[in-house]
Parts: sequence; structure tokens; C-alpha cells
Amino acid sequence: MRLSIEEKSILDGKQGEAARIALSVLVDLGEIFGAKELMTVSQVHIDATLYMVDAGLELAEKMADLGGEVAVPTSLNPSSIDLQRWKAYRVPPEVLLKHKRLEKAYLKMRATPTWTCVPYQHGIIPRFGEQIAWGESNAIAFANSIIGARTNRYADLMDICAAIIGKVPKFGLHLTENRKAGMLIRLKEITTQMFENEAIYPLLGYLFGEMAGDQVAAITGIPQNIKIDSLKGFCAAAASSGAVGLFHMVGITPEAQTLEMCLHGNKPENVYDITPKLIEKAEDRLWTVKRDAVDLIVTGCPHYSPAEFYRLVQLIKGKKVHSSVIFWAFTNRSVYAWIKDNGVLSDLTAAGVMVFTDGCPLQYPKETWHFTAAMTDSAKFANYCFSQRGLYTAYGSLENCVETAVRGKICRRKSPWRKK
Repeated sequence: MRLSIEEKSILDGKQGEAARIALSVLVDLGEIFGAKELMTVSQVHIDATLYMVDAGLELAEKMADLGGEVAVPTSLNPSSIDLQRWKAYRVPPEVLLKHKRLEKAYLKMRATPTWTCVPYQHGIIPRFGEQIAWGESNAIAFANSIIGARTNRYADLMDICAAIIGKVPKFGLHLTENRKAGMLIRLKEITTQMFENEAIYPLLGYLFGEMAGDQVAAITGIPQNIKIDSLKGFCAAAASSGAVGLFHMVGITPEAQTLEMCLHGNKPENVYDITPKLIEKAEDRLWTVKRDAVDLIVTGCPHYSPAEFYRLVQLIKGKKVHSSVIFWAFTNRSVYAWIKDNGVLSDLTAAGVMVFTDGCPLQYPKETWHFTAAMTDSAKFANYCFSQRGLYTAYGSLENCVETAVRGKICRRKSPWRKK
């Protein structure tokens, strides 16, 4: 790689050991992928925020202790827990300690404590064409595909290095030639009635991710009036079932207003169709519960927006969560403050909904919560839940989740794409 005089001085340790370590990692990454040089990014979103093993914690602490500070605005993905309401989340004190150490290290490096997986809704939001370095799979897909910013899928710990240096290797989705679609996925026989059920969008994303894998693909047939939260659900599902970093949603993705723009004037190498039958099968695969009840309802994966909370409170206000069910909703601190101030939080609390911030419901402390099955409006949660928490899951609309929570028995209304 070609390095500038300044970059060479960093590698020589003249700007501190933290910067030297960070840049050496980025140079190695660039050489692996054949990058010719480094490029500046305007912001970073760090995904390495969930305490899982000591190695991640130790690197963050080492970089902070060596005087490392972020060189560009840097937001933080969720912690594994609610860092403020950890008692209500039943976090054992010994587990809390390492999460708090990780929090301290990032704050020492001057990162912004957003603690959210949706920085594009409540963080440092990039503009179209802006070069950034983001971790967190749903956020990467959203930034590239919906905003039109440019980022690769940055892995944990590399994101810390990018934040300290403010640069990344110039390769992959940062380059225009690598952003063209080589695959076309078409929606076939999907009716207006089907699109009116918002649970369809995460299912479409789940199927899209399976078909696209790690390829850049275009998709046609998505309504132009799709809501921002439905796009969020699509991105989260697509990035969980496939290694999706960028997709072109024709007419919605800024650089893909036409199919020709998506394909850069070429013909697609492969064409696949998504039909109601495939959607039905995807829904069935995300329904692994073997019984007629669940003891956990999970919403807010990715974190809920104000609009999603307004919808939730409209559905559940005046009702009560059944005594056999725990109902969780996850969000970030900003939205929590807003719904607290406008009375939405008090209505949800009165109904029995527990609202948490900072954390990820896929990482709840298993030693203190003994669930057997969960229902969710998140295809991402349903896809990951058994492998990460050992829970059988049921994917359904928010309406189904609320009715199940209130009844204490699974409610599964017939989806419009199902024939039976």
C-alpha cells in the first residue's frame, strides 16, 4: 500500500502506540484485500460493544490506556445489557462489572454513548455519498442501500482502529465499480393487501438475504411509500440471513432510481422471483415454537423508533400483559427520554411492557431469565434466537405479539399471503 508521510510516521510510533497499533491493523487489512491506499472517513459506528469475551474488552481498555482517542465522530452499538436499568434487567453484579469496564474504555476514547443498533435514526447520520466506516449488519445495509453512504462490512475491533485513525483501506463498497448489482430479485404476485401487513417486509428481507448472500443485488416491486421502519426491518432481516452489505431497491435506493442505474447498464447475471408461496415458507421457517404459548415477547430488534412506540401503545393501551408473559421493548436513550416525557412510557408500563435501553435482547442474561419460547415482530431476532439463546421462536406481526401477550396464548392471525 502507498502510505503518506503522516501515515508512515504513525506506523513509526510518532503519534502514540494506540495509533500505531490501529494503523498497522488497517494496513494489514488493506493488503489482504488489495487496496492501494488508505482513505479518510467522516464517521465510525463501533460494533464491538457487546461484552462476550475478555479479548474484546482487553483491546478496548488497552487502546484507551495507551491514550487512544477517536479521530472522527464515533457512535456505539448496543451493549449486551441495559447499562442504566441493569437491576430490572436482572444483570448479575459480577457480569455488570465487565460491561461497565467496556463502557468506561469507550467513553475514555471520546466515543458518543449512543448504545444503539440504529445510528441512522438516532445518531450521527451520514449523507448520500459520504465515506464512513460502520459495523453492525443492519446499519451497514441501511447506510449503503437507503441513505446511499458508503461503507464496507467492518468487523469488530477493526472498527475501533478505524475510529482512532479516521481512515480505512480504499476497497470494496467504498468504490463505485463495486456497487453495481449483478443479480435481480423480483417480487411476483404480491398484492396491495399483502403490503398493507407490515410484517411482510422483514420476511421479504429474510428471503432477499438468502438469495443474495454476499452479492450486490437489485430488488423490484417494493412500494414507493414504504415506511422507514419497514426499511429498517428489511435491512435487519437481509443482513441476518445473508452477508448483505448493499442492495439496490429500485426507486428507493438513491443511486438506483432505475433498474439500469442498479446494473450500471449491464444485464443481471441471475434473476430470482419472490412469490407469496416463498413468503409463506419463510414465515413457517421462522416459526419454531412447538406449543400454544410463549413466555417472552420481544420487540425493538433493531431498536424501536418513536413511531413504532406510538403504534405499540395504541395496540396495548388499556390492556394488560398476561401474568405468564414478559414483554420487552428495546430502544435507545433518546427515544426513551421522549416517550417518558410524552406519557407513552407510563402507558406501556401500566400495561406491563418493560422498556429497556442500551442493550440487545439477543444477549439477555440467561442465568437470571429462564424463558422457554419467545414471540417477536423481528425476523432478525427469530432467525438468531435459537442459536444464541436456545429459545424456540414465533415470528409475527406486532398485532399478533400484543394479542399473544394479553391472552397468554399464541395468537396467529392468517397472513394475507397464505392460502390456507
